[in-house]
Formats: sequence, structure tokens, C-alpha cells
Amino acid sequence: MQVSNYWVQFLPVALVFVSFSLAIGLLAVARRIQRRERRTPLTRDLLRNPGESLREQVDDLGMDLSFYPLMLMAVPLLLGMQLLLQSRATQQPITPRILIPYAIALVGFTLFLMVQLVRTWRKRHRLRLGLECEMAVGQELNQLMLLGCRVYHDFPAEGFNIDHVVIGPAGVYAVETKGRPKPDKGGGQEEARVVYDGKRLQFPGWSETEPIAQARRQAQWLAQWLKSAVGEPVPVFPALALPGWYIDRKARDMVVFNAKNPGFLATPRGARALSDEIIQRVAHQVEQRCRTVEPVAYGKKKNKIQHR
Repeated sequence: MQVSNYWVQFLPVALVFVSFSLAIGLLAVARRIQRRERRTPLTRDLLRNPGESLREQVDDLGMDLSFYPLMLMAVPLLLGMQLLLQSRATQQPITPRILIPYAIALVGFTLFLMVQLVRTWRKRHRLRLGLECEMAVGQELNQLMLLGCRVYHDFPAEGFNIDHVVIGPAGVYAVETKGRPKPDKGGGQEEARVVYDGKRLQFPGWSETEPIAQARRQAQWLAQWLKSAVGEPVPVFPALALPGWYIDRKARDMVVFNAKNPGFLATPRGARALSDEIIQRVAHQVEQRCRTVEPVAYGKKKNKIQHR
């Protein structure tokens, strides 16, 4: 009887584990039944949307934001049940000596979960802004397809992603998008003005240099990769998009714009930079790396193995 009373203490944890396992198992069975003897009608992977990588991170953090509040509710219940069952199993009253370790554990778990909750919310909020800005810029750049350009988004490079790639007669543009919130102090247009002097971005109250360097690095990498993939040099220009901001450009060495009216990206600077043939070859190589989103509603067609 002593042994059975001991194991009763772990009953709350066991119940939570069993309930969680049953829920996961039920979802897996339902998914298998739904997909049984069915396959997707799509014959190839989908192209990446603007902010595809950020969307995945935002979705993952959304799951975490659901998990932490549940744990904040579950931990006090589990500790309380554990305390009551331990008292009953050992036939001892709940004294301050027994209660203090549980109280310390409860405070510790609660503080930890609350800190993680706030950190996760802040990170998701920041990524959400980046996602919305990449979507806004991507939608504006898509209009360039009416002018004969090819536009791709969230291009997977080596350890990083290029937000947008524009391919047209004017050359190739590697577009980096940065979402920055505006001050809201009633200052009107001046609060939303950023000055680019060739070295830094001067926002109201702060300045940045890394976005400029990042855009240039990405353009250099893309130029080298395209030279290897296409077999000849391809002009690649860096571009930095700051959606919603008024851009005061003191230097003209790099494209810095707010993504509105991006038609100038389709206009060659003098002589035509890329022929239709090169545009097609470059677009083919870029599309191969951007067509990576697998359909998830149903699986792909199973290849039958032929036995000889």
C-alpha cells in the first residue's frame, strides 16, 4: 500500500501527458483518414510568397503564444493537485514546511513563463511588422510584371534570403525590405522622412547603416551566383525599400525607395542591360530556387516502384 500511495503523487502529470498524447494521436489519425487514397491536384511546388520565411516564423511563434498561457493555467493546477495528493498519500497535513517548496516552484515557473511570453510576443510583433512590409513591397513590385519584368520573392540564398528579385531589361535588382515604425507625435510628414546620404539612413531620432551594407552584400552574392548559374556576367543592382517613409536621397549610388510607383526599375539606365534571352535564362535559374513551397493539403503522387 505504501508503494501505491507513492505513485499516486504522479497522477496529475500522467493525466496531462495522456490527454496531450490522445489529442496528438487523434489529429494524426484524422489527417491520415482525410488524405487516404487522395493526392494533390497540383503537379509541382508553389512559388514563394513575399515574406514566406517570416510567415513561417510568425506562425511558429503564434503556437508558442498559445502554449505559454496554457502552461500558466496548468502549472498552478498541477502543483496544487500534486500537493494535495502528496498530503493524502503520506497522511501528513499541509504545513508551511511542505508548502514553501511548492510556492517557490510556482513563483519560479510563473515568472519564467511570463518572461518567455513577453519575449515571444515582442519578437512576433517585430516579425509581423517585417512580414506586412515585405507583403506591401511585394505587391507593389508585382505590378512590374505588367511592364515585362519577372518578379520573385523570398529568394533562398546561402544562409539568408533576398526579399525580392526583379529581373527586367534594366538588369536585376536585389531588393531588401526594412519595416520601421514611424513616430506618432503629430509632426506630420517630417516625422516620416528618412535621409539617405550614401553611408547611412537618418531616421527621426536614430540612424542605421546595416540595411545599406546588407543590400549591397546581397546584390554582390546574387551577381556571383547568377554568373555561375547562367554562364556570363549579369548586372545586379542593390535596392532598399522602406515602405511608408518619405525618402530624401542625397546620394544616387543605390536605389532607396518606399516601393510606391516602382516602374523606374523596369526602365534601362541608357542602353538595354539584358536581352530577352538573358532575362529568360536568369528567370529560369531564380525560379528553380523559389519554387520550393510544397502543397500540404494532400500529398504528392506516389512513384510506383517497378520490380524486375
